[in-house]
Amino acid sequence: MGHITGFKEFERELPAKAAPQERVAHNREFVGLYSEDQLTKQAARCMDCGIPFCHSGCPLGNIIPEFNDAVYQQDWEEAYRILSSTNNFPEFTGRICPAPCESACVLSINRAPVAIEEIEKHIIEIAFSKGYVQPTAPVLKSGKTVAVVGSGPAGLAAAAQLTKAGHSVTVFERDDLPGGLLRYGVPDFKLEKWVIDRRIQLLEEDGVVFRCNTEIGKDLSADVLKNSFDAVVLSGGATVPRDLPIPGRELSGIHFAMPYLTQHNRRVSSLPLTEAEVLATGLDVVVIGSGDTGSDCVGTANRQQARSVTQFAMMHQPGTERPAHTPWPQEPAIFRTSTSHEEGCHRYWGIHTKAFLGDEQGQVRALLVTDVTWETDVLGRRLRFEEIAESEREIPCQLVLLAVGFASPQYAGLLEQLGVTVDERGNVCAADSSYQTSVPNVFVAGDMRRGQSLVVWAISEGREAARNVDLFLTGKTALPSKNAVGMFT
Repeated sequence: MGHITGFKEFERELPAKAAPQERVAHNREFVGLYSEDQLTKQAARCMDCGIPFCHSGCPLGNIIPEFNDAVYQQDWEEAYRILSSTNNFPEFTGRICPAPCESACVLSINRAPVAIEEIEKHIIEIAFSKGYVQPTAPVLKSGKTVAVVGSGPAGLAAAAQLTKAGHSVTVFERDDLPGGLLRYGVPDFKLEKWVIDRRIQLLEEDGVVFRCNTEIGKDLSADVLKNSFDAVVLSGGATVPRDLPIPGRELSGIHFAMPYLTQHNRRVSSLPLTEAEVLATGLDVVVIGSGDTGSDCVGTANRQQARSVTQFAMMHQPGTERPAHTPWPQEPAIFRTSTSHEEGCHRYWGIHTKAFLGDEQGQVRALLVTDVTWETDVLGRRLRFEEIAESEREIPCQLVLLAVGFASPQYAGLLEQLGVTVDERGNVCAADSSYQTSVPNVFVAGDMRRGQSLVVWAISEGREAARNVDLFLTGKTALPSKNAVGMFT
């Protein structure tokens, strides 16, 4: 590293954010940028450690010490070259990734980790401003055609890599615009949609064709698709939400989180709504689920001027220190406060929802809940819960948002018509070594294969699937592959 003692001299510092009362009045991103001096200092905190565990902590295997050094040297073109060699979309991960690389940072053993995610975002935005980000498709084409079904992060990554390998790629998307979860799941205050549009334009300039408003298995049969292309990549995500089938579930005012977020994103982008409008304005809102999707619902409800926002988690409140069952370099299960929580939210831990209670019109009016305690093993891992006696009570609400995860990809339609093998959870079966389904020229990537996961994992899966498709089509490949220890072959 250019400044070998930087980790001793400089503390972790993040860019300034707009005040909560200011940012809830709009739907734009609100995190600022480093000054040139701040960015240099944050990059200088990278230790040039003997074994950079951040490589393996990152699902993409990003070459983090090297791009930090390039940032310190203010060699922006080199920093971009290093970062883009492993990550097709740093502008996405730099904004919405939970940064498992930072949990694996050697400095995080006893200090605050290097601000890797922010540095990554700065590299790509500087690269765009300096004109380094250009189409990369080769002039010589392979003559092979590939269909990618789904335009979320996995599908976009697969399309980008396959185009780079010289294949002709068509991406099929059932929504009206490409982007998948990035466009219709992640709120604009975390990822403004011009960021997606900028990348889509680059992919189109590379030759990728996007066919939106086309649902395979409905608008176009799976057989026609399979027979029209040399290979198919399935990247439709895990779209079937987990439900909460308790008494009163049929009441009005109870909605899954993703349609609620999708509707708000469409409203912000001035796109027509496809379902009856759901708004939190003036209501007492309860979000059931403590993950990122639940947090996004909290931030969205605040922007819709809900009267109150409450978030439930059935697990007990995590501590602020690493628990024994997630030692370094694993990502720890610790208490976190998102920017949405900063904006206003009552958070309840160890709470069990027993029933939805309604009024005479069939509208939800309250939740019947109890407090619970958890039995844990010697490492602190949860085993089973027990209700606390005499803790049953009602919590008033007029809107409930279910954010308890996703069960599986949708089987009816595309997967059923293809006849691909699925596992006991409903995910499409394909080995890590090949990403190939039980149907010879059909591959799978992302949440459709591994189950609900992170955007950074989806990008990694898309890249790996593309490499295996290239190998299938040509018998060789120059596309890189991340192996188990985070290095590339």
